[in-house]
Amino acid sequence: MSSLVICAYHNVGYRCIEELLRQGADIRLIFTHEDSPTEQIWFSSVRELADRHGIPWRTGDINEPENVALLREIAPDFIFSFYYRNMIKTELLEIPRLGALNLHGSFLPRYRGRVPVNWAVINGETESGATLHYMVEKPDAGDIVDQEKVPIAFTDTAHDLFRKVTEAAVTVLRRAWPLLAAGSAPRIPMDLTAGNYCGGRKPADGLIDWSRPAVQIHNLIRGVTHPYPGAFTHLEGKRVVIWSAFPLAGKGEPGKVVSTKPLQVGTGEGLLEIRSLQLEGNTEMMADEFGLKHPLDNRLFCNQ
Repeated sequence: MSSLVICAYHNVGYRCIEELLRQGADIRLIFTHEDSPTEQIWFSSVRELADRHGIPWRTGDINEPENVALLREIAPDFIFSFYYRNMIKTELLEIPRLGALNLHGSFLPRYRGRVPVNWAVINGETESGATLHYMVEKPDAGDIVDQEKVPIAFTDTAHDLFRKVTEAAVTVLRRAWPLLAAGSAPRIPMDLTAGNYCGGRKPADGLIDWSRPAVQIHNLIRGVTHPYPGAFTHLEGKRVVIWSAFPLAGKGEPGKVVSTKPLQVGTGEGLLEIRSLQLEGNTEMMADEFGLKHPLDNRLFCNQ
């Protein structure tokens, strides 16, 4: 039976480990992360799953010298990475006898790199997916074993898409693990020229540019809404997070309120109907409730 060391975090990590256990995989060790006190933890705990199954785990960086030495001692047949947040160095990728593989949350080679789910929504894509591929020195660049597409609806948030991608990841692993264990899995070279690479995102990247088309602002809002930090603007010097909105036809000065019932704001192209928002220091409100407490006629949302 092939032995595994797994690097995992988040729901994809949790569900993929569950699937491997269901298939009887021999998991020797799991590397995961400490939860960040600044991050909203809305996902399942890999550490709790490991504890329930008696699998040893560590939260230190797998690349630390003592962990490299431990992996050489374990000498696993495979290393798997499921939403692990640290790049795994080449010296570690060379340890497993049968290879090191990563489960990436996009239909590669599209959206290589960081936060592919959020980027796909922000960019208005209509499909994404999950891809199992071999790890090489460059991120998300090794041979593909299997992948599964998922559709993205115009109203899907990043959280909605993440759920779809998680299910696709489990589907891919369900098909691929028996082939990998048997030594008969395909290796399809990745054509990097057909894809793109995206960097990480910071909360500050959620600032709304009202000169952009309403559709693009809608995509940003749904790409960073709950459980992420949210897209934001400013009203009379106070930050306002817009949690839900929808684009409409019409004209208006970018950032200026053109209607209060419903709450509609001008953009560079079209109108944005705001449905829920949150003024700095207050709780989230539906737009009608917000308008009763904060007069908005002819007010201007701005960058600062």
